[in-house]
Amino acid sequence: MAEIPTTMLAIDPESPGGPEVLGPVERPVPRPGAGEVLIRVAAAGVNRPDVVQRLGAYPPPPGAPSILGLELSGTVAAVGAGLDPALEGARVCALVAGGAYAEYAVVPAGLCLPVPEVLTMIEAAAIPETLFTVWTNLFERAFAVEGDTVLVHGGTSGIGTMAIALANIFGLEIIVTAGSDEKVAAARKLGADHAINYRTEDFVERVKEITGGKGVAAVLDMVGGDYVPRNLKCLAEDGRHVSIAVQGGASATIPIFDIMRRRLTLTGSTLRPRDTGFKTLVAEELKRTVWPYVEAGRLRPVIDRTYPLAEAAEAHRRMEAGDHVGKIVLTMG
Repeated sequence: MAEIPTTMLAIDPESPGGPEVLGPVERPVPRPGAGEVLIRVAAAGVNRPDVVQRLGAYPPPPGAPSILGLELSGTVAAVGAGLDPALEGARVCALVAGGAYAEYAVVPAGLCLPVPEVLTMIEAAAIPETLFTVWTNLFERAFAVEGDTVLVHGGTSGIGTMAIALANIFGLEIIVTAGSDEKVAAARKLGADHAINYRTEDFVERVKEITGGKGVAAVLDMVGGDYVPRNLKCLAEDGRHVSIAVQGGASATIPIFDIMRRRLTLTGSTLRPRDTGFKTLVAEELKRTVWPYVEAGRLRPVIDRTYPLAEAAEAHRRMEAGDHVGKIVLTMG
């Protein structure tokens, strides 16, 4: 591990709090174990769970570093036991359970995806978390297939913009919701077939109109709370409702007989606590099914704004303000 320093800068707050707790601190450079690689980080994506972790409400899973950050891009600086040393120098991006807001991070080799020449490192850092999340939930849990109409809330978020991109590639008709006319216009420009301003329109009624009363095959929901019974009204018979976050509340009252009568499915998942084996299988599937579109330049993340690592607090303020369209990214140099 020659030429690798012993310490690095990282965002690792000692106590929960507002964005001001996100000052850079010195931490030891981690060492890769068997089957792991050490990444010299170029950029790290900023995600809503990072904000929740900073507030003290989403602790990292056992064994994960307390350093914030769930996705990164960079070059392989060193490899652990059992891996080919020829991997050193490879450009990769990866999903991690923590540790991305740092100059170096350790990643299981199976979670690394190659960064093609058509992508910048900033773009590459903005892909893994939303791609893994949308793929496993919309395409695997909700079984969305070509020709389906789907409803995705938060259309201009990182998740929403990734869902729009994948819907366009895989032949889904996508309806999204957003909180302003400007965001509605942005979502349409990015390729959403329909975009609804949830502040001025009733999305249940609009979905009914758009689908001719039939409803959608699937809903991808990050709101929870009172959105859940409203989402169920948007579903067609045999429709699937997938919950991936509870920003509007962790409990909901649902019409059980209606679920029975229309054979609806309610499911959901959290990605971060899943084991490396599961995430590796997802990474392998994405390499086969989605990565060819990345390599061809057909799938790119929407970048809202970038900040240097030292300005992580500003990045979090932007995310909490809710004005962003697409991904916020931290850069290391």
